[in-house]
This record gives sequence, structure tokens and C-alpha cells, in this order.
Amino acid sequence: MVEGERRRARVPAVVPVLALSIFAIGTSEFIIIGLLPEIAADLRVSIPQAGYLISAFAIGMIVGAPVMAVLTLRLPRRITMIAALVAFAAGSFLAALADDYALLLVARVVTAVATATFWVVSAVVTVSVVGPQDRARALSVLLAGLTLANIVGVPVGTFIGQLWGWRAAFWAVGAVAAIGLAGVLVMVREGTSGAPSSGLAAEFAVFRQGRLWLALGTIALHAAATIGVFSYVAPLLTDVAGVEARWVPLVLLGNGIGCFVGITVGGRLADAHPWSVLFGSLAAMTVVIGLIGVLAAWPVPAVVLVVLLGVVSFLVAAPLNARVYELAGAAPTLASAITTSAFNVGNTIGPALGGLVISTGWGYAATAWVGVVLAVGAIAAGFTSWSLDARDDRRARPGATAVRTP
Repeated sequence: MVEGERRRARVPAVVPVLALSIFAIGTSEFIIIGLLPEIAADLRVSIPQAGYLISAFAIGMIVGAPVMAVLTLRLPRRITMIAALVAFAAGSFLAALADDYALLLVARVVTAVATATFWVVSAVVTVSVVGPQDRARALSVLLAGLTLANIVGVPVGTFIGQLWGWRAAFWAVGAVAAIGLAGVLVMVREGTSGAPSSGLAAEFAVFRQGRLWLALGTIALHAAATIGVFSYVAPLLTDVAGVEARWVPLVLLGNGIGCFVGITVGGRLADAHPWSVLFGSLAAMTVVIGLIGVLAAWPVPAVVLVVLLGVVSFLVAAPLNARVYELAGAAPTLASAITTSAFNVGNTIGPALGGLVISTGWGYAATAWVGVVLAVGAIAAGFTSWSLDARDDRRARPGATAVRTP
């Protein structure tokens, strides 16, 4: 089969099955944002205290991904995914049964560690069942589960929680995870889950590459730039642009649809043109974030730009992830775990920096300028990595003087 025919081949069915489980765990990660008032009132804690449940999940992801990658390295990947989904469903049901804040906090940490474990292994399996020329497209299918969680899972889960109580939302998430577990049991076999890891020494050896750290830095800066602005989109729309609060959910839905469009288009283009998609997406993201800072006071441009932010920020997701697996080679598991941590480091730093400029009196629109600086940093890190690749290409082809352009 020639390369063009391979490129048109369908993504293996196991990847959409894994995406269903990603849909469940992605919904669980973000659903609590819409249910904070109900949870705080029911457990008799303040809303800021309830907000620590979000931070606990993020910390569980940052720490849990590399730790669990090391602990499960010698286990068959199918067994690891099954155990992670069982733990996730159990954590979701524990959250639904929690009658005090401490127990709910424990449940959130359990589900976060299970989420990190499943995400790491499912990403490794995804790149293992396709050729190198199809990695970005396959990863975009897996990531689509996360974007659909924002478009469908979080709004529906919030509606369920508001209608039947916040515990009902966690029962529903656990049920979806159970369906995903059934899919993994049926579709994933050890023969179709990729070759086993090369061992802990090989996994750690990958991190001697400076380019891998540049890739992880690009991921963290990209995530920080995006989430640092997006975290404060609601007050920016209502307090700065003058959009009525009742329209904010619709704008956020538009952003979610934009994310799905971005990850789909980026995945289809990134395998053939990885650097062009990466730099084009980061440049477009920088422009969009900058325009949000300039046009935040005008409602129509502000709404359009928030939707476009979803498109351009997820266009780059596939090439960013694929770059890590390209560099990791035959030892991808720990690299995948650190990639998950890098995204969550960005998700932690971005809102913190945004909150800092807001608290100093610069206003909600100022988060965009922080985002621009972070996005430019991501471009610089990516350009450095590309330059190193280009240098190696020149060395590998003596007599060649031209440098590839991205």
C-alpha cells in the first residue's frame, strides 16, 4: 500500500472507543465548575472552598500522570486502562455518595489519578495502532472526546445536576465511564494495544533530549495562554463587552464547537504539514488573543473572537501531541505522562497569572495581553525546536545549503 493510500485509511475503531472514555473523564473534570453553588450549599462550605475541588483535580493530574506511568509501566496496557476506568467509575460513584466535603475531595483526587492514568495509556495505544504518518489524525480523534465533553457532556451534566441534584451528575458520569469500560473490554486486546514499553531506563533516557523539553514547554505555554484568557471569558463578556449573562452559555457552546472544528481540521493537516500547522495555529492564536484585548468592549467582535479562540487553540493540539511521540520513539509512556502534566501546568499557571493582573486593577481584558506574551513564548520555543531539526537535516545532507521552511 502506498503512502497516499495509507494516509486515507480509516482510524482504527479502537480509537473512537477510547475517545468515549475520554468523553466521560473530560466531563467529570469540568462538570464541577457549573455545580459549585449547589455543592457548596449542600455541603455547607463556601464557594471558594468548593473551588478547591477543581484545584485538587488539577494537582491529581499533574502528579498522578508521571507517578502512575512509572508504577504501571510493566503492566499490560489493556489491564492498566481497565483498572483506571474501574477506579474512575468508583471515584465518581463515591463522589455521588459523599455526604461531607472531605470525602468529596478524596473522590476528586481518586478520579483525577485515574483520569491521568487512562489518558496516558490511551494516548500511547492510539499512536501505537497507526503508522507515524497518521499520528496527529488519530490523536485528534482521541482529543475529540475531550472537546465533545465540553460541548455536550458538561452542559448536559450541569443540567442534570441542577434538575436532580449535583450527585445525579456524578452518577451519570460514572455510568458513561462504565459504558466506556465495556467498549475497552470488547475492543482492546493486547495484540492491538501496541508493543510493551522498552523499560524504565529507556523511558527516562528520552528526557535527555533538549527538544523534548522544548516540546513540553511549548505545550505548557500554549495551554497557559489559552486558559488564562478563557478562564475569565464570562466576566469579560458581561462586564466589559456588555453581553447579557443569559447569552454566555451559548457563546461558550460556540467556543466548544470551535474547539471540535479546530482539533478535527488540525488532525487532518498536521501529519502532512506538522510545522506549518503548528506555527500557523500559534500565530493565529496570538492574533486572536490580542484582538480580544483590543476589541473586548464591543459585544459582537468579542463574541466572534471567543468562538475563534476555540478553533485556533485546538488547531495546534494535534501537532503538539504528535511532536512528543515523534521524539519519544519506542519509549512513549512516560513522555505521554509528562505531556499530560505539561498541559495541566499551563492550566494552572494561566488562570493564576490572569487573576494576578485582574487583582492589580488592570481589568478582565488585560488577561489577553498576558496570553499574548505566553503565546509568543510558545512560538519561540517551537521555532527553536524547528531550527534544531533543520540543523540536523543539513548535517545529514552534506552539500545541501537550503533550510526547510515551516
